[in-house]
Amino acid sequence: MANKKIPMRQCVGCGQMKAKKDMVRVIKTPEDAVLLDATGRKNGRGAYICANPDCLKQARKSKGLERSLKMAIPQEVYDSLEKEMNTLAE
Repeated sequence: MANKKIPMRQCVGCGQMKAKKDMVRVIKTPEDAVLLDATGRKNGRGAYICANPDCLKQARKSKGLERSLKMAIPQEVYDSLEKEMNTLAE
């Protein structure tokens, strides 16, 4: 029986390659809203980040999320992403 290939994605915060299912997808919708995509199936441009608040802080500092989504992200959006990520971690 052949081994299944595990899809890998790079975190925009820490830069590590991890399995896609271990990461959280952040999307930019066609209406330019930035959301956390827990299912991984919503429509829009996506970027992956570890389910770790430290990686979100690193992505905010290095503007990795802004580069991946090709748009400026306001501080309020980062704050709401941090709250959503904390609820997912619990």
